[in-house]
Amino acid sequence: MKFPVPHDVKGKTIPGTEGWERMYPYQYQFVTDDAERNQYEKETFWFYDGLHYPEPLYPFDTIWDEAWYLALSQFNNRIFQVPPVRGVDHRIINGYVYISPVPVKNPDEIGQRVPNFMERAGYYYKNWDELEAKWKTKMEGTIAELEALQIPRLPEVEDLKVVTDGVGESTAYHLLKNYDDLINLGIRCWQYHFEFLNLGYAAYVFFMDFTQKLFPSIPLQRVTQMISGIDVIMYKSDDELKALAKKAVALEVDDVVTGHREWTDVKAALAGRRHGDEWLAAFEKARYPWFNISSGTGWFHTDRSWNDNLNLPLDGIQTYINKLRDGQEIDRPMEAVRAERDRVTAEYRDLIDNDQDRKQFDELLGCARTVFPYVENHLFYVEHWFHSVFWNKMREVAAIMQEHGLIAEIEDVWYLRRDEIKQALWDIVTAWATGVTPRGTKTWPAEIEWRKGVMQKFREWAPPPAIGIAPEVIQEPFTIVLWGVTNSSLSAWASVQEVADPDSITELKGFPASPGLVEGKARVCRSAEEIRDLQEGEILVAPTTSPSWAPAFAKIKACITDVGGVMSHAAIVCREYGMPAVVGTGHSTRVIKTGMTLRVDGSSGLVTIVQ
Repeated sequence: MKFPVPHDVKGKTIPGTEGWERMYPYQYQFVTDDAERNQYEKETFWFYDGLHYPEPLYPFDTIWDEAWYLALSQFNNRIFQVPPVRGVDHRIINGYVYISPVPVKNPDEIGQRVPNFMERAGYYYKNWDELEAKWKTKMEGTIAELEALQIPRLPEVEDLKVVTDGVGESTAYHLLKNYDDLINLGIRCWQYHFEFLNLGYAAYVFFMDFTQKLFPSIPLQRVTQMISGIDVIMYKSDDELKALAKKAVALEVDDVVTGHREWTDVKAALAGRRHGDEWLAAFEKARYPWFNISSGTGWFHTDRSWNDNLNLPLDGIQTYINKLRDGQEIDRPMEAVRAERDRVTAEYRDLIDNDQDRKQFDELLGCARTVFPYVENHLFYVEHWFHSVFWNKMREVAAIMQEHGLIAEIEDVWYLRRDEIKQALWDIVTAWATGVTPRGTKTWPAEIEWRKGVMQKFREWAPPPAIGIAPEVIQEPFTIVLWGVTNSSLSAWASVQEVADPDSITELKGFPASPGLVEGKARVCRSAEEIRDLQEGEILVAPTTSPSWAPAFAKIKACITDVGGVMSHAAIVCREYGMPAVVGTGHSTRVIKTGMTLRVDGSSGLVTIVQ
């Protein structure tokens, strides 16, 4: 398997983007002027993190990458001391994030880390429910602080109370302070994000490792099935849509709800109608907090929430109403999934002939089922609820920058790094204080226009799935279960990458994430807006999926993604719906076109383009 040398890829600058590196933190660059770092980068294997970033990263949006760069690595390496892995290193090429797990290479050091991990992680596992309840309180408190945070506009003259109350602080000071508070709340949120997450995945990995040692030939998806059928908060938003669909039918207003494509038209048609106001009240009640769910992964400012675009939840409600009218079941088949889970678990447990092994199997499985809900639940609190509020608070900051002439449009703010925004705010407040024109009115508009052109060229570039030297054996568990990066997947990616004409490809190989075999028409979707075009019985093909796409899973036959492993969102949801999924194909959205007929084998991980 040969992949490009990272510095060669970086060296082939896209014409018109020269100097793009200034858009991102300096530590994200692959370097040529530091011999030691350069050698490390050349000898390291890096893969494109399309799981989190299906599009190039805007300069401001780098905040979440920096946040998890720190949080994941610190909890792995400095707090819990996960024995085999330190953290994850990050780089950026043409706006795309490449990552590399940093292993603990010395076997002696791995052994030395074990006692610390057993003591510290063991404490969390033993007190999981109590600590998780505390975590929920912390997260809800952080979100409440964020929602209450004011981004003050600069007045022409300060209110007289500043004098009569002896305040001694200006609005300008509070603008600077509150911007810092906004950023710090974001970083704190991501500290909490990883407090439990690595341990949640670790419990699954421990069970997976133990089970695979007992049964060397067991398919990985059989292991994941044993932890399926568990209710999680992340499904709550979708459940609210189903409840609203049922209520619309029960109140006999379903014809109005499905009669318009735009929410504003539905709302106007229901107002004052018999039972219409009752349904609208239920809709409003569901919005907070459950519509604080991003239309995408939540990692990008462009992923507006359902509350920002009520057409998105409306589309889901309409889908469910139509299914109810057809006499179809819209709830997830939990009983069937749990029955299959229990059958598979009992089948393998009965094969264990050693009491000690059976006891350890039960303990590890029990731990994995206890901690697994957090793996999904944290998404709602962090990437969705918190992020949805955060992006709109940043838009309030942008409105001030627009008012003072530093940016032309509010959405221009995302082309600046967060430290550049702080500099721009200092420019604004000092100019406001002295009554002069901010210098940024002449510097930032031109720079932003240039960056817009750069970002467009980045979008037209196809990032290679991997760069650097592939290891002989990939063993790092999170890389395997989350991103779907294995020696087998790398080989499949490399073989597709070497094909000059993508139209000649008839097969793609990925992770067998959820069992089953189906044929159907492909629908390639890269955004929540495109999800609205999905037709009943189609096969969803996407870079990755997100929780807000949940209504789509009620329509589709199967799901295929470019990135992800058996613990990615698409894999988990397809198992809950009992439909086939193949994830981590590397190139599905590049090779497959909407309308193609596909055969998806979720048991083998093979996708065949039939015609």
